[in-house]
Amino acid sequence: MKKSLVALAALAVAGVASAQSSVTLFGIVDASISGVSNKSELVTNPAVLLANPFAYALLPQSTTSSRTGISNSANSSSRLGFRGVEDLGGGLAASFWLEGALNNDDGTGAATGGGFNFQRRSTVSLSGPFGEVRLGRDYKPTFWNLTVFDPFGTNGAGTALVQRAIGGSTAVPAIEGSNVRASNSIGYFLPPNLGGFYGQAMYGFSEQAKYDNFLQGSLNNGSRTGRYWGGRFGYANGPLDVAVAYGEQVNASNFTVGTNNLSKNFNVGGSYDFGVVKLFAQYVNVKGTVDYSGNNQPLFNPDTKLDGALLGVTVPVGAGQIKATYGKVKTRVDQNPLVYLTNPFFQYNAPKADQLALGYVHNLSKRTALYATVAYIKNKNGADYQANSNGLATPYVATFQPAGTALTGAYLPKSSVGYDFGIRHSF
Repeated sequence: MKKSLVALAALAVAGVASAQSSVTLFGIVDASISGVSNKSELVTNPAVLLANPFAYALLPQSTTSSRTGISNSANSSSRLGFRGVEDLGGGLAASFWLEGALNNDDGTGAATGGGFNFQRRSTVSLSGPFGEVRLGRDYKPTFWNLTVFDPFGTNGAGTALVQRAIGGSTAVPAIEGSNVRASNSIGYFLPPNLGGFYGQAMYGFSEQAKYDNFLQGSLNNGSRTGRYWGGRFGYANGPLDVAVAYGEQVNASNFTVGTNNLSKNFNVGGSYDFGVVKLFAQYVNVKGTVDYSGNNQPLFNPDTKLDGALLGVTVPVGAGQIKATYGKVKTRVDQNPLVYLTNPFFQYNAPKADQLALGYVHNLSKRTALYATVAYIKNKNGADYQANSNGLATPYVATFQPAGTALTGAYLPKSSVGYDFGIRHSF
């Protein structure tokens, strides 16, 4: 009898708990046959050709590297997550969100190939009429415009070129590194009843040890490294959605010298849905700079500046959707004016690239879709971006020396073609 009463009490408690809160298991499994092909072209020296017209005879004029395999997340990022919300009454609610990446092509858990974790998002929050306060690892405000206003959602071969450029490449250094998420953050979101206006602000702690005297430099010289702050403000009403964002991140710091290596990210994006076609646009400017806190700033302090833009379109066709984008990027480093004074023939050619992407998604149901994407990138002035899908990159050929010869040929990246053919299922 006692056991029955205990069981009934447990069921009653569980019933009350379930009425007040809910937990949802969700996820996406996305797999594709993907490939990338990167072409490099021989750079010839006119002086060498003049002295020996056959100097490059043994070298191929162009060379291509390629890679093909099974990839994941080419249409939507594969993931597994848990989210829940509890109604606290009076308009208040507590919620959590735990979400991790899946490499379903090889069975590993996280995007890095390690065990399963919740690095995609790990947050707990309190919301009410005032908005939402959120703590944990979450998306940066400056990332949202890049993915929301990209028809391909920064996934697969069609990923926006500027998103690739921010992360850097072999020849072009990263300015911000990872611009997607921030750990150890506190975020605030405006309430949803503001007549279409929305916004968020975030501060990510560096979580570095600090000392109140000159020992800081010797005990923890990089005390400001990792700090991030940013915000986003937008307006969405009917077919129109437009937003602007700005953020700063300390990529590295030196307390002794008094410097912070900063990335400053400004971007704006928008979309307009005409029904028969939806248009997308975005502009991104990211600047890498060294900030000096004292009077020790040098006369010449060069910045690295990335400018990127994207125009996109989606067209509904029956049960499917056609997607297309054009993007361009240019990364330039400030040049010392003295260089032009000492060498009037000096010419600086900033690395730049253009990308075209075309895709089609066919919905078999609300949760399952087949898709195909192809992308083409044209590199200039040493840029070496490639249209690879997740985890299927391949290096460009930089040099080649035929066996038994003294001449080494130098090659520059020319173009890249990438493709995805896959299936996506959400649950």
